[in-house]
Amino acid sequence: MKTSNFRIQQWVVLLVALPLLFSTDTALADDDRWQVILTTGDVQTQGMALVLAGEAQRQGTPVRVLLCSEAGKLALKEFTPPTLKPRDVSPKQMLQGLMQNGAQVQVCALFLPNTDKTADDLIDGVTAATPPEIVKQLNDDDTRILSF
Repeated sequence: MKTSNFRIQQWVVLLVALPLLFSTDTALADDDRWQVILTTGDVQTQGMALVLAGEAQRQGTPVRVLLCSEAGKLALKEFTPPTLKPRDVSPKQMLQGLMQNGAQVQVCALFLPNTDKTADDLIDGVTAATPPEIVKQLNDDDTRILSF
């Protein structure tokens, strides 16, 4: 009988403690921000990453986007990706919406020199990132990193 009472007490303690253990770690603090690293050329994946970033912004989370590899094309003036249902908007339009709402968007340092493009080829507001700047952001405890 003592053993079963002890087990019941353990379960009660566990059930009371679990919410306390996870409540501070799962909630975003006021100073948390997202660093979205987008590398894929897949339009649906780009779209989903940007939808999530947009929702984060709507919930008050600052968002930064780093575009590398094939995703870097989204930052080019002359690039026009296809639109996605159900809203019939392209990832580039979603990206520009993020920027209008305060997101900083950059292409990775290797993108321009390896595509024979220059800063003049980028849409207004997009800049080239520097490795020290990105590493500083990634090392910040308040930054949540999402990579697509």
